[in-house]
Amino acid sequence: MGISLIKASMEDSKLIHEMQAEAFKDLLDKYQDYETNPGAELLERVELRMSVDVVDHYFICLEDKELAIPKKIGSLRITRLDNDIINLGTTFILPKYEGKGYGKQAILKAEMLYPEARRWELGTIKQEAKLRHFYELLGYEATGEETQIHDDMTIIGYSKNL
Repeated sequence: MGISLIKASMEDSKLIHEMQAEAFKDLLDKYQDYETNPGAELLERVELRMSVDVVDHYFICLEDKELAIPKKIGSLRITRLDNDIINLGTTFILPKYEGKGYGKQAILKAEMLYPEARRWELGTIKQEAKLRHFYELLGYEATGEETQIHDDMTIIGYSKNL
């Protein structure tokens, strides 16, 4: 089974909102971060992001010969910051599909969709070693940029030069 990326449209905002609430529930429960956690994000905020010209949303889809249509198992958001800088925003795989390599495949495919990009940037939770390790395996390196959300949670910046 492989992964494909299918570009989402404004009509998909409700589904993306529902999926990210499910995907980020555990982190929301753990850190109680209702300001920045995508699991607590309002539908209107998702719709606003989707309406911005420099932002692309993609469904991460599982391709299976037995499925008539690809199964949507996650999503990622890409923001073109500059001619050659991309921000990888809210990215997730639904919990029941995690740990199977789908996230890695999806990010590598996303990077290929933007051949003009020379630098990719993202932020993740510093206290989540599993998330940091995941991005480091994909070639992302900590930038030293940190934003303290509260006493128990810090967002750390990562980047990758292509």
